[in-house]
Amino acid sequence: MLAPAFAAEEAGREKSAAKWITPAADKAIEGGLKWLADAQHDDGSFGTGPARGNAAVCGLAGLAFMSGGSTPGRGPYGAQVNRCVDYLLASTQPSGFVNGSDSATHGPMYGHGFATMFLAECYGMSPRPELRDKLDKAVKLIVNCQNKDGGWRYFPIKQDADISVSVCQIMALRAARNAGIAVPKETVERSISYVKRSQNADGGFMYMLPSGESGFPRSAGGVVALYSAGVYEGKELEKGLDYLAGFLPGEGGERRESYYFYGHYYAVQAMWQAGGKRFDKWFPAIRDDLISKQRGDGAWNSSESIDEYSTAMACIILQIPNDYLPIFQR
Repeated sequence: MLAPAFAAEEAGREKSAAKWITPAADKAIEGGLKWLADAQHDDGSFGTGPARGNAAVCGLAGLAFMSGGSTPGRGPYGAQVNRCVDYLLASTQPSGFVNGSDSATHGPMYGHGFATMFLAECYGMSPRPELRDKLDKAVKLIVNCQNKDGGWRYFPIKQDADISVSVCQIMALRAARNAGIAVPKETVERSISYVKRSQNADGGFMYMLPSGESGFPRSAGGVVALYSAGVYEGKELEKGLDYLAGFLPGEGGERRESYYFYGHYYAVQAMWQAGGKRFDKWFPAIRDDLISKQRGDGAWNSSESIDEYSTAMACIILQIPNDYLPIFQR
């Protein structure tokens, strides 16, 4: 029997999710998750050809399964989550770098960030003793390759930085801290400074310091980076959220900007954290837009990466109201 407080919390979560996840959305999610499960290789990886083994896609697919309530070895997609863990642990180098086959792709630190975040969400749910050790090393690698400005770039070296790669690392650090892994306060404070200095006067975020135009995908990431680093109020957040409001799905925002799935993956998190009227307006728009874009076989077409990536992103977006994973919770 559930404890009264936990039971009440679970009932409240289910009621909130039911408000947002309509029968059509539920059908879309199930179709997407089933397609992802069928697309997973026996070793836990995803993709074909040069894209096979990408750590970011594996981590995102694992998060998509977990966003529906599955955990390592438990739930309708527990076996798939376990295989994601298998692959990412096997892909972790002695240095802690979770690389997979990302050396042949653009920006392997993306893969490291998403993979570390997924493994941190699994920590405590999996009995594997090596998970703690490899997760700790993965986190230390992020800490040690933060550059002088407080950000991160494509490779695990202290060089330049961009807002896109940086938000992946900041979210990974937050997930690790939530799981009880030590993250230096100085690392977090420097990341906050970097993100704030990356904001333009219009509320959007530039790609790299010292200057650059604002864009929807990176601006959504910038807002989420602040939330993930523990900034929950302030003019930077309000200006950022106001900027994002100009890209409401279905009103042409996706036609003005590329990286549709990437941008909306972060935008829905930003609006979920903001809550209230912002989320009330945003979520039905992205939910219905995604449903209209889904293929008959359950997947979503990708112009950014591979279909496993876009399908995992879409499933995560649609399941945000479930509020299951600590990294996505308010």
